[in-house]
Amino acid sequence: MKAIRIHETGGPEVLRLEELPEPTPGDGELSIDVEAIGVNFIEIYQRDGHYKLPLPLTLGTEAAGVVTALGSGVVDFKVGDRVVSQGVKGAYAERAVVPAEKAVRIPEGVSSKQAAAVFLQGLTAHYLSTSVFPLANGHRALVHAAAGGVGLLLCQMAKKRGAFIIGTASTEEKRKLAHAAGADEVIDYTTQDFAVEARRITNGAGMHVVYDSVGKTTFDKSLDSLAPRGMMALFGQSSGPVPPMDPQVLNRKGSLFLTRPTLNHYVATRDELLMRANELLGWVANGELSVRIGAEYPLGQAAEAQRALTGRKTTGKVLLIP
Repeated sequence: MKAIRIHETGGPEVLRLEELPEPTPGDGELSIDVEAIGVNFIEIYQRDGHYKLPLPLTLGTEAAGVVTALGSGVVDFKVGDRVVSQGVKGAYAERAVVPAEKAVRIPEGVSSKQAAAVFLQGLTAHYLSTSVFPLANGHRALVHAAAGGVGLLLCQMAKKRGAFIIGTASTEEKRKLAHAAGADEVIDYTTQDFAVEARRITNGAGMHVVYDSVGKTTFDKSLDSLAPRGMMALFGQSSGPVPPMDPQVLNRKGSLFLTRPTLNHYVATRDELLMRANELLGWVANGELSVRIGAEYPLGQAAEAQRALTGRKTTGKVLLIP
């Protein structure tokens, strides 16, 4: 089978399309024919060395496909089931193995492409809006990168929960997409000070929560956008890691809360994963949640897909198709 491997860390040029033996499922695992692969920033952090992993490595954790074989002890799935997971072992490949406890059956009415496009980022938007800061009527939320994969889904979920949403995005096209997804106001952060604008829009009150996946370039002004006792949910670092800070800053800016969550801690049990996944995929199946696939690339063009993602040239989800 073909797979994308890295043998050293670096830029997109270290991604290599190679022939590998087909994987076989171990105890408690499934083998799948991969039909669609989600491209995420975590693979970029792994590729460039921000996240250290043993090498060589087949990248990727998010994929949807058809079960072709079962390891011993697997009873909840059968050959031919369509499944999706954010816990795939080496998703940038034509075939892969998945721990059964991390796989979820794809319901009728949801395509494999939709499932791969919505799963990791949809679960992220779900835990952010329901658990990190459970949004409700009257809450004010600022969503950075509001036309990105998480952003579009988070705007929709926040609107479902009754929040007032301000989204930030860099182009008119992206701002229109964010508005269509539920953002009440949109800010061009390239020409406007979003902290000043957030205060103006809220008549000086500020935001109850900021959902920030950008990191270094937005962090300080995100704190400045918050109301007293507001929460900063920093769940990514697309512009780079945030420098060390004095916690006393949180006091001075209004007894703020700061959290750096990660998805794995919010799907730590099978029951919690299924609760979030079934709700998420159910919304897609019945049309309550729109999934935007911004770009599709052949597996061999993984480098181009990652360049598009880091260059912020995409909206919605980027997929690789074997």
